[in-house]
Amino acid sequence: MNKPKIYPQVNNKLYFDGCSKGNPGKAGMGAILYVNNEEICSGSIYLGKCTNNEAEYNALIFGLKEALERNINELIVYGDSQLVINQMKGVYKVKSDNLKKLFDIALDLKNNFKYIEFQHVYREKNKEADRLANLAIPNDINDYEIMNDELTDDETVVTSVNLLGKYKPKEKLHKEDN
Repeated sequence: MNKPKIYPQVNNKLYFDGCSKGNPGKAGMGAILYVNNEEICSGSIYLGKCTNNEAEYNALIFGLKEALERNINELIVYGDSQLVINQMKGVYKVKSDNLKKLFDIALDLKNNFKYIEFQHVYREKNKEADRLANLAIPNDINDYEIMNDELTDDETVVTSVNLLGKYKPKEKLHKEDN
């Protein structure tokens, strides 16, 4: 007789999205972290030039890092990229070398959670993360000329990160060398 599976009740949610205008092209990412249905962190970051799938992974990595910094160890992750969700679940293999690097980072972060679940959602259920991803992409790249003149395509410019409420990253302790 099969025993029923018991899943924990998880009140921590991450919604993420990435977008690229041109694919590859100017790209942005957005992510929102909720605890007990209350938004505690959201981010909107301009990524420079990359593919849509690379932007999706960057958004996922950002969100997972933010959750871990807040000592969240149980998480349900929602994204509208079937590719990224199914790769993180182990359903799809990662074939692209560029995505493999990002996948490895996300997998390392995933392994730090006591419980993590990945769920595909349709775009209409991921509107806020999509809005943040699109918000990160400047209409005119010259908007970022002063901040961006020394950056390479691999570097990011933070356009907006909203760290809300009482959930703050754990303090980092530094030992002074004497």
